[in-house]
Amino acid sequence: MVGDEAASGRRLLPLLVHVSRLGVRAVANYPALEGLRPRHLIALKLLSEHGPSGQQGLAEALSLDPSNVVGLLNELEERELITRRRDPADRRRHIVELSPRGVEQQRLANARLGCVEDRLFGALTREERATLHELLSRAVGEVSSPGVTGASPACDEADEPPVRAT
Repeated sequence: MVGDEAASGRRLLPLLVHVSRLGVRAVANYPALEGLRPRHLIALKLLSEHGPSGQQGLAEALSLDPSNVVGLLNELEERELITRRRDPADRRRHIVELSPRGVEQQRLANARLGCVEDRLFGALTREERATLHELLSRAVGEVSSPGVTGASPACDEADEPPVRAT
């Protein structure tokens, strides 16, 4: 039982939230990112890695409410970083893709994020950063997939709120 008490003092979520806040602040204060917020950067990254996507699919990939995705896409479209077009197969559906300017901005932002991460994670070695990235990527994949596994036996799924960003 003592091990359980020690482990309970090392909860990940508060630490992740704190690191996230530091990261959001660092991104906001880094002028070379030209006002792009983390949610912009994530959307650009998803579109860069996975290609054109429907708005609904993008909402699911971002774990955002579809109405919030519309606002996000409006902001990116105003900056000419994305284009939206009607799906020829279903005129009610919009396809979102990076514009040529968005491709370039995503590439530049990704390089500039390296500088922000160097400051934020400077105490970690390259190998530790790679491990952290792999572990967080796995965790995010678990959360976004149905039937999340690895939960503590004390957790009752019926009591858990859905994991969704706003």
